[in-house]
Amino acid sequence: MLGSLKAGVIGVGAMGRNHARIYADLPEVKLIGVADLNEKQARSVAKIYNCQYYKDYQELLEEQLDIVSIAVPTVLHFEIAQQAMQKKVNVLIEKPVASNLEQANLLIKTAVENKVKAMVGHIERFNPAVEKLKELIEKGVLGEIISISAKRVGPQNTRIMDVGIILDLATHDIDVMCYLYSAQVKSVYVVAGSTFHNHEDHAVITLRFNNGSSGIIETNWLTPHKMRKLTAIGSKGIAELDYQEVSLKLYDWEWTKEAKIEKEEPLKCELEHFVSCVKHNIEPKVGLKEGKHALEVALAAIQSANLAKICEIDNES
Repeated sequence: MLGSLKAGVIGVGAMGRNHARIYADLPEVKLIGVADLNEKQARSVAKIYNCQYYKDYQELLEEQLDIVSIAVPTVLHFEIAQQAMQKKVNVLIEKPVASNLEQANLLIKTAVENKVKAMVGHIERFNPAVEKLKELIEKGVLGEIISISAKRVGPQNTRIMDVGIILDLATHDIDVMCYLYSAQVKSVYVVAGSTFHNHEDHAVITLRFNNGSSGIIETNWLTPHKMRKLTAIGSKGIAELDYQEVSLKLYDWEWTKEAKIEKEEPLKCELEHFVSCVKHNIEPKVGLKEGKHALEVALAAIQSANLAKICEIDNES
C-alpha cells in the first residue's frame, strides 16, 4: 500500500488523544478525524491536530479510512472493532482485546474474512527496554531464565470503572512475560480483593508457563506512587527493568552493568509498527491471537481469585 494512510481515532480520552497526537505527526499518515461521545473533548482534540471531529464513530468509519485506533472502554471494543473490520479498516484495539473469549474469537474470524490487519495495543512490547531484554535473553547473556516477577502499582485510577486491575494493568505483564519466555501460560493462581473499587483493585498473580518457568505479578491501585518494574532471574545473572525510566540493569557475581538503550516513546514505536504492517502487508507483533491469550489468562486469574484455586489455561482453544 503506497501513499499516506487515512487514519482515525475512536475514543480520545487519556490514551486516545495520544494516538491522535502521534498519527498527526507521522509522515506516512493523514489523520482524518477523531470520534468521542464527549463532543467537547472530540472538538478540542480535532482542533489541536487539524482534523474533523465526530460524536458518532460510525460517521468516522464512513470516511474510507485505512487504519483506526480504538481507545474506548473495554465493553465497547468488540462492537466497534468488528464494524470497522467489516468496512475493511485495519484496526489497533487498545488492550484488553475484548470483554470475553467469544468476542475475541469472533474478531479473529472477522479479521480473516475481511483480510485486514488487527493489532492489540499491548504497549509494553514496544518499550525499548523490553526489546533490549528480549535480545539479551535470546543471546543467552542471562543464561536460562528461571523466573520473572513484575510490580505494577500506583494510586487509585478513577477513570477505569468497567474492569478491575487484572484486566486493566496485569495484562501488560502477562503479555510481556509470554514474549520474554516465548511461551504461553499453562496455569494461574491469584489472591486478590477490592478495597474501594467495584472490581478487584489489588492482586498477586502466580503464573506457570508451558515451558515450566514461573512468573509473579504484584499489582494494585493502592500505592501512593507509581511503579512499573520487572525482574528476570537467570542462571548466569539477573536483569532489572524499569518500564517508566526505559532502563535495564544487569547483575552477575562480579559486575553491575546498564544496557545501552535508545529511549523512544513506546506508543510512537507501537503506532509506527502498526502503520508499517498495513503498508507492507506484515503481520503485527501483537495480533489478535496474542491479545486473546493475554485476555484468557486475565479472565482465568479473576476466576482463580474468586474460587481460591488454581485455574488451568486451554492453550489449544
